[in-house]
Amino acid sequence: MIPAFTRLSLSRQFLVASFPILIVGMLFVGWWVGELIERSVMYRMGGVTSHYVESFVSPILQQLAHEPHLDDAHRTALSELLTETPLGKKIVSFKIWDPGGRVVYSTERALIGRSFPIGEGLASALGGVVHTEVSRLSDDENLSERGKWPRLIETYAPIHADKKGTVIAAAEFYQTPDELFKTVRVAKWKSWLVVAAAMLVMYLLIFGVVRRGSRLIDAQRQQLTDKVAEITTIAAQNARLHERVRSAAVRTAALNERFLRRIAADLHDGPGQDLALALMRFNTIKCNDRQCQACGSGRGYTGEDCHAVHTALQSALTDLRAISLGLQLPEIEQLQSTEIAERAVRDFERKTNAKIALTATGEPAELPLPVKIALYRLIQESLANGFRHGGSTWQRVAVAKHGCEFMVTVSDNGTGFDQESTATAGRLGLAGMRERVEILGGSFDVQTAPGQGTVIQASLPLQLTGIEYE
Repeated sequence: MIPAFTRLSLSRQFLVASFPILIVGMLFVGWWVGELIERSVMYRMGGVTSHYVESFVSPILQQLAHEPHLDDAHRTALSELLTETPLGKKIVSFKIWDPGGRVVYSTERALIGRSFPIGEGLASALGGVVHTEVSRLSDDENLSERGKWPRLIETYAPIHADKKGTVIAAAEFYQTPDELFKTVRVAKWKSWLVVAAAMLVMYLLIFGVVRRGSRLIDAQRQQLTDKVAEITTIAAQNARLHERVRSAAVRTAALNERFLRRIAADLHDGPGQDLALALMRFNTIKCNDRQCQACGSGRGYTGEDCHAVHTALQSALTDLRAISLGLQLPEIEQLQSTEIAERAVRDFERKTNAKIALTATGEPAELPLPVKIALYRLIQESLANGFRHGGSTWQRVAVAKHGCEFMVTVSDNGTGFDQESTATAGRLGLAGMRERVEILGGSFDVQTAPGQGTVIQASLPLQLTGIEYE
């Protein structure tokens, strides 16, 4: 029910939710107004009747101002008043009470002279206040009335002494509620119609405002939905493009290594072989002042000249072989993570005669080829930077497998450097390492400061999800 309700527009939600509240509120207001009307009509009828009763009865009851009883003449006058006048025909039962709660006169003769507890209505009348209510006739003095009517309008009216204004007695009379209920019923229907009309007008006005706001919100919601769908489509396209860029970058890194290997092979097999052959042939020539003649120069070469040429060729061949070895990546495709780290460290030690501390934690991990290449180059470049620029006396390499990542840490006790000045100087070593790692979806961090050494930390993924590579 709730999901179906929330799928409705705001105006329909308001219509469904507020209609029961409107009905309940209208019923409550109608009932409350009806109760007020009933009390008002009842008090008005009781007040008007009590004034008539006092105006007719008070002259007859002045005897009670100085005597506790009514004589027969006054009782007869009361009986004639209640039987022969129009007022008496409206009253179905009548009693006169003295201030002590004793019945001085009653249309039910058996009650004359009896005393009863003073109730709320009688106490109000003896205090000078008219009291009117619809009585269920449950009191002991109402035994006769209870046998004839289910309920009557009960009114207590004070009887005042002439010229003094003191209450000398209280008149209790009962009227049938038919006229009251008829009047109240008509008034209630009118009040119900007024309340219903007013509530309906307010409801329609509020509904119109809510409906207009609901249409505006629905239109904005549709626009927002369209924008979200458009943005979602663009984001999906961007994600696909990002994955394609990453895949291209990974493939490019692998191809670069192949190109470097090919360049190294070409240098070794081409210029390297030519230089080696030239050096071998040069060693067979016996250079002296008479035999070595410069072609077209008109003078001969000395022994020192021949020795210098020999030294230059030897140095060029050595540098060419070193460059070739540096460009060429060793065969690491079949190696695991710790073996690759050890291979990079040992190669660096062999070239520099330095001693590197290697720590491997956890089980070896089988890495994709692009990650293996990045691992080897990361260690190689980090150690080379620390050795060349850091002036360190020791270097350490630590590798470990943590969950779905392979962690690499290279540290030294060198001079360190200012990262901001290094970044603005355009040095490519750190930038290249960071790019290698982040292309694969890893993270790269450098912790250093002048005089505090350098720590390079990188995390490499164990799997390349969604990236194609050869």
